[in-house]
Amino acid sequence: TFARTARITSKVVKSRADEARKYSDYFDATEPLNRCSSHRLLAMRRGEAEGYLRVGIAPADEEESLRRLERPFVKWGTPAAPQVQMAVEDAYKRLLKPSIENEFAAAAKARADEEAIAVFAANVRQLLLSPPLGAKRIMGIDPGFRTGCKVVCIDAQGNLLHNETIYPHEPKREWGRSVCRIAALADTYGIEAIAVGNGTAGRETEDLVREAHLDGVEVFVVSEDGASVYSASDIAREEFPDKDVTVRGAVSIARRLADPLAELVKIDPKAIGVGQYQHDVDQGALHKALDLAVTLCVNTVGVNLNTASRHLLTYVSGLGPALAARIIDYRTEHGPFRSRRQLLDVPRLGAKAYEQCAGFLRIPDADN
Repeated sequence: TFARTARITSKVVKSRADEARKYSDYFDATEPLNRCSSHRLLAMRRGEAEGYLRVGIAPADEEESLRRLERPFVKWGTPAAPQVQMAVEDAYKRLLKPSIENEFAAAAKARADEEAIAVFAANVRQLLLSPPLGAKRIMGIDPGFRTGCKVVCIDAQGNLLHNETIYPHEPKREWGRSVCRIAALADTYGIEAIAVGNGTAGRETEDLVREAHLDGVEVFVVSEDGASVYSASDIAREEFPDKDVTVRGAVSIARRLADPLAELVKIDPKAIGVGQYQHDVDQGALHKALDLAVTLCVNTVGVNLNTASRHLLTYVSGLGPALAARIIDYRTEHGPFRSRRQLLDVPRLGAKAYEQCAGFLRIPDADN
């Protein structure tokens, strides 16, 4: 009966109705369990976990369930029949129903997790495989009101050339001066494109940049998701040990315009806005799926062996953190790779690792 007719029901906890407005769609909701979409089930479970909702699973007709249990055990016409009927009813309500409900709840949650994780992985693939602008000199702007807009200029290889802060918005309102500074920096560093973060003050800052009327310079609005996570990470501290987190965040915005894949792999996929209920699903399964999605993206596109960061190289098939670090050390000591066969000269990179990774590594203008 549960398998065929189970329904999931959600009701608001009356004493917390005012606080639970974001769950208003689930204040008095009921639908067949096998038709409940993953996002609705996860929303109900989150509301239940936060103490705003009461969620239950039961067959559509509980009386029929009780009658089917009574048939084998209750022998009507005998003195013990009423007592046995009471025992069956008590066993169902106190023991059987909660146990079956928990079993169906766990199975439904597992299905919802699987569907949600598949959506999150698809979103990550879409983000990582966004078309790159390519090797350009880019100005990155992390917008803000009170704290100002952090401006950085990077070269075609992603190296930081300059950083400063401008204050075009409230409360300082140095609009004209900021327009002049953007124009001057664009001329000084030969800027070919400008990346503006889409966070607070993003639209106003885009208007500021367009007012500079920079000929031949394209302006793009770039997602800031995960930039603050990157700026406080060990990877960012290793790349820019003498810069504060605001500068690192602006550099990340600029770099993800040039090459989204190379920059976003430095950030935990869960931090780049892959889905609404990513913290409600099985975290182990989510991490495994997202890590696989990143690995597939990296190996689908391939990696430039002479410009890839250590973190990006770790996702290449056959390489791990240790071999990636040795490749970077070898490249620093001996200069750019001229052929993939040179990988065999990297300490501890043997024939098997070479066989696995070589097909996913690119060397522009190489002999082969």
